[in-house]
Formats: sequence, structure tokens, C-alpha cells
Amino acid sequence: MSKTRIEDIIPEKILVLDGAMGTMLQRYNFTEKDFRGDRFRDWAHPLQGNNDILSLTQPQAIREIHRAYFQAGADIAETNTFSATSVAMADYFLEEYVYEMNLESARIAREVADEFTAREPDKPRFVAGSIGPTNKTASMSPDVNDPGFRAISFETLRKAYYEQASALVEGGVDILLVETVFDTLNAKAALFAIEELKEEKGISIPVMISGTITDASGRTLSGQTAESFLISVSHIPFLSVGFNCALGAKQLVPHLQVLSSKTEYAVSAHPNAGLPNAFGEYDQSPAEMASQIREYLEKGLVNIVGGCCGSTPDHISAIADLVREFQPRKCLVKA
Repeated sequence: MSKTRIEDIIPEKILVLDGAMGTMLQRYNFTEKDFRGDRFRDWAHPLQGNNDILSLTQPQAIREIHRAYFQAGADIAETNTFSATSVAMADYFLEEYVYEMNLESARIAREVADEFTAREPDKPRFVAGSIGPTNKTASMSPDVNDPGFRAISFETLRKAYYEQASALVEGGVDILLVETVFDTLNAKAALFAIEELKEEKGISIPVMISGTITDASGRTLSGQTAESFLISVSHIPFLSVGFNCALGAKQLVPHLQVLSSKTEYAVSAHPNAGLPNAFGEYDQSPAEMASQIREYLEKGLVNIVGGCCGSTPDHISAIADLVREFQPRKCLVKA
């Protein structure tokens, strides 16, 4: 683990989070055979599109992507574990491999982070264990004809998140990042599991929480405004709270203003590279994205900033160059 704690650095500088893992993996044009590798060659179900399995079958690609983001100036790399829960992996019948996926993903990122920290001791690199929302929602029915129905229970989510967090911690992450929160009840299950893990293992690990505003209404999918989202998670000690995904940098400004004015703690943002075009692709240039993120910095809204869908090392490099011009937003750090 990094000898320098991220809590010690946040008051000193604006930290840069990496960019999209999926966007970079698309460049490899991996086939079904590549996703399977030797190990899952005879798996009975299709695996193409399951990016998390690549930590087991194509670890070199994951290593190269982390390296590219650190080279671009990122301070924090996210593990390749966005969907690595038993809940999401049930689609591929891979539940029994979830612990190993998280463990190996964390180890790969840790190894690359340590390599860069050794090379540049004055710029320590950190690893954030990525904990995604799963493909189920705990507070809403997926069936419009049966509003009382729930596809998953809080307890099932808690167990899944506990397994994921345990493996990420064992693999050596510095932070746990509960991200792309569209249903706060799912996030509460993750946060509950993390608190349980910390208590049982007698450990302390910083937690980042990042919600997602799904559309122009300015609310999460489960109907919360930025302020109500913040209130909903404030019972848990966190390192930072913020937003990612769904919107481009420009569209996030008013929601970050709310968070920044309502919390004394660190605020994070990793927006998409603009909004998707008619083909679902992101074509905002690094310079455009950085120019929009400049507004965050001029207004003193964030402490941690990076990229989500569509962002690449070039986008992160432009952001890293930009943040050097600004002082960090004043914030408290929980010990």
C-alpha cells in the first residue's frame, strides 16, 4: 500500500482520477475467444462484453490501461471491478469467480501504482476499488404492472458487496469507491457492508461515494436531488462525495455546486466525455472536456476530478495539466 495516505494529500492538491476502463478496452477489439482465454475456453455461456473477467483472462491489457492513465498524470486508478459482484456476474454464471476477479483486479492496479510511486515518490499513486451499482435496483420495481415487486433484497446486495469489498481490501486497494449510484438503497447496502467489513477486520479504509444524475431533471434514477442524495449517505464517514457518468462536465456544474455548498468534506467529479452522439459514442475532445472542467476549478467545487465514459488517457492528461493551475477546494478530512 502507498506509504502516504490519501487523506494527507487531499488538503494539499486537487487529485486526478483516471478515465474510462471500458473505452480503453474497446480499442483491443477482443473477441469471444479473447474474453474466455485458456481458462474459460469451454465455458458454457457467452463471455464477450464481460470486462471484469479480463482481469483473469487478459491481465496484461488491464495492466497496460492502468499504466497509460498513470503516465497521463492520474493520481488514482480504479480497479477493473465495476460489475464484479455475484449479483451482476449471475448473468454469466460466474458467481464463484467473483472474489478472485476482485482480488486479481486489485493486485494488478496495486502493482502498477507501486511501480509509478517508486519512480516518482513525490507523486504517490493510489488505487480505488471500484464498486458499481449492479444491474438490479432495490428501491424500485422493474415491473410497471407490479409496483410493489423488488428484483433484489437489501440483504442480497449487502452480502454481494461484502464479498467484493473484502477481496478488494485483500488485494491492496487504498480506497473503496461506491460509484454510479442510481439507487441510494443499493449504495446503502454497499456502505453498510463496508462498515461491517471495517469493524470485523479492525481496519480503516477511506470511502468515496459517487452518485449519478440521470437526466435533465437533476435527479438520480430513484428520484433524489443532489442534496437529498448527500443527506442519504451522510451517516457514513466518507472521504469524498460526488457525481459521475450520465452527464458531461458542463451539465454537472449545478449539481456539484449543491454538493460543494452543503458538505464540508471533499467533492469528486468524473463526468463523461460530453454526451453520447446518435451512435452512442463520445466525441468530446480532451481540450473541450478540460475547458468545461475549468469551471469546476474556478468556482472551487471539487477536490478530485477525472473522467467516466468516453474518456481516455489524453483526456486525463489535459485534466492533469489543468489542475496544476488551481489550489484545492478547502475541505475537512475524516481521520
